Amino acid sequence: MLLGLAYRMLGSLADAEDVLQEAYLRWLGADRAAVAEPRRYLSRVVTRLAIDRLRARQAARETYVGPWLPEPVPTATAPFGPLEHAELRDSLSVALLHLLERLTPPERAVYVLRTAFTLPYAEIGEILDRPAADCRQLHHRASARIADDRRRFSADPAEQRRLLDAFLAAARDGDLARLTDLVAADAVAWTDGGGRVTAARRPICGADRVARFFAGIYGPRRPLFLASPVELNGQPGLLLHRPDGRRYAATVAAAGGRITGLYVVGNPEKVARLAGLPTGG
Repeated sequence: MLLGLAYRMLGSLADAEDVLQEAYLRWLGADRAAVAEPRRYLSRVVTRLAIDRLRARQAARETYVGPWLPEPVPTATAPFGPLEHAELRDSLSVALLHLLERLTPPERAVYVLRTAFTLPYAEIGEILDRPAADCRQLHHRASARIADDRRRFSADPAEQRRLLDAFLAAARDGDLARLTDLVAADAVAWTDGGGRVTAARRPICGADRVARFFAGIYGPRRPLFLASPVELNGQPGLLLHRPDGRRYAATVAAAGGRITGLYVVGNPEKVARLAGLPTGG
């Protein structure tokens, strides 16, 4: 639960693990007799440490090369607990974590605690040292800030898998007409290379530009690459293996039978944990 909380707050499993390590050290030094509810105590520590880390990394984010995307996690093996409910899966998705980056750290904390963990506002207030009414307002504000884009990824996992596989096949064939038909007119693609591997330095906007970009980098004139279907962040994903050894993790957001967002992560630091996953065809 604590790892899932920290990861949803930070969008980075490495940062989440650092937060848990620091929380554990604080737990070792705590007066256990004064801790009535360990889960609530540790949730408070982890949330506050995550908020501090969010604030500290804002300056570093300004120097990040190109778009920043969350670190993709293979949730079939990650210890985030059961994801049998759609709400739990959605709260881990790359699409939502990317969307949460527009919130302030307190807004993000309240949104995660309320939406993913269904904590009452009174308990959230205790965690953040704020009145319950303030937490309710923060949640309302956070929900309003992401509401329009939140509706852009309403497709269920089966539909996401269908669209992702069809998009890959069309890109491999260089079929611009098919690619354009699979993508919403106002779709946006983000590619995160972190300045370490080839990636677009800005979001790619519009069906035509998205189609041409992916046909250009994955089309028949490019060296053959391998693609493995995987579950990333509770959603269908692809792990793309290029001949030069580079790996990219891809997921999509979809609604209304079309792809509304594509998220491709190639930063080696963010895909390192995916190295052990099987290679497809």
